[in-house]
Amino acid sequence: MTTRDVHELRHRAAELRLHIARMMGPNSAHHFGGSMSAADIVTALYFFKMRYDPRHPDWPERDRFLMSKGHCVPAQYVALAMLGVFPVEELPTLKKLGTRLQGHPAMHLLPGIEGCTGSLGQGLSYANGMALAARIQELNYRVYCLIGDGETQEGQVWEAAMTASRHCLSNLTAIIDRNGLKAMDETSCGKSMEPIADRWAAFGWQVREIDGHDMAQICDALDWAETNENAPSLIVAHTVKGKGISFMEGRPQYHNAALTEAEFAAAVAELEAQLRAVEEHHG
Repeated sequence: MTTRDVHELRHRAAELRLHIARMMGPNSAHHFGGSMSAADIVTALYFFKMRYDPRHPDWPERDRFLMSKGHCVPAQYVALAMLGVFPVEELPTLKKLGTRLQGHPAMHLLPGIEGCTGSLGQGLSYANGMALAARIQELNYRVYCLIGDGETQEGQVWEAAMTASRHCLSNLTAIIDRNGLKAMDETSCGKSMEPIADRWAAFGWQVREIDGHDMAQICDALDWAETNENAPSLIVAHTVKGKGISFMEGRPQYHNAALTEAEFAAAVAELEAQLRAVEEHHG
């Protein structure tokens, strides 16, 4: 990967964050925090790593991305719109009556959505099924599953972790958006998952920890995951909830919040400034 490639991905991530804020708007509760923390990961998947044809989102050989923490699907919606799967102009219909852009993913409504998720803890099991289906059907695709760190407190996640290891699902990569926060408090306030990397390794996974906002590290880790044989891969991506909007960063009250007009204007202005800074640096 060249320096230019990294700059282009950073530009796309900055653009993606701005679209997320604009589509959510003021005076309506949305999942800002986790959507922003996942933005760099989602950008790297769709614009760097995955084999994906936006003209044919049901192409059988496509790589699959499953947003297990389904409340953060706005980041995925924006990526799909930026790719041209559906019009960018449709983004502001998020959670409006009759929209295809539901608050949680609805695969029967929108092309490019691989599963109806958001009942937290179930996504990795779903991803296991897709990875096994590739083997049975002799298809050469990979499956990527983004998990919230709060989800790892669900027992089903660990049942799925055992299943993936037992079946040597080397075409499966799970990514934990390790922002340290849940809906109302720190993730650790319920059940501590530390040492999280060692726990997954003990379940038979290949594990790497990264800065989830460093685009070069994200892409390197995705490349690394493809080299692992006979075992699933886990990337622990350390992130900041609300990344990119300073008054949101690291604050659980913006997990699902309505912004005032003033807060929304401040958020958009800050994200626009970040986008301009990336463009100037790239130029």
